[in-house]
Amino acid sequence: MKERAKVILVPVDFEEASLKAIELAKDLGARLGHEVVLLHIYQLPVYTYPGLEPALMPGFHAEVSAAASRAVQQLSAQTGGLRALLRDGDPPTEILAAADEEKAAMIVMGTHGRRGLSHLFLGSVAEQVIRKSDVPVLTVRAAR
Repeated sequence: MKERAKVILVPVDFEEASLKAIELAKDLGARLGHEVVLLHIYQLPVYTYPGLEPALMPGFHAEVSAAASRAVQQLSAQTGGLRALLRDGDPPTEILAAADEEKAAMIVMGTHGRRGLSHLFLGSVAEQVIRKSDVPVLTVRAAR
């Protein structure tokens, strides 16, 4: 088994559930002597049509990346200066990769608690992370 660092990774999407996850992770981190690290993942929309190469407007990636960076740095400042990571890609894949790279002892993340058709069509990032994670995953739901 890999040696784990004293890190609690908290993926954030700026919604209520992930904000609750930050507070829970900070409490756990204080009790356990672990560092809490925020992680935000953004995805660029790509549209494809027959006969047309998928492409983004020039500068779009840089603008989205800069906006995401500003947002996660602002959240870091609001939550006491927690270290923040930013990635571009598929959220479950990037969460698991970051947990591995940071040697996280645990992942604490919000979940939207979708059910039925919305869950079927939108899937669940938290569910995919739980199924594939090598470390414990604690999920936090927003109040309904």
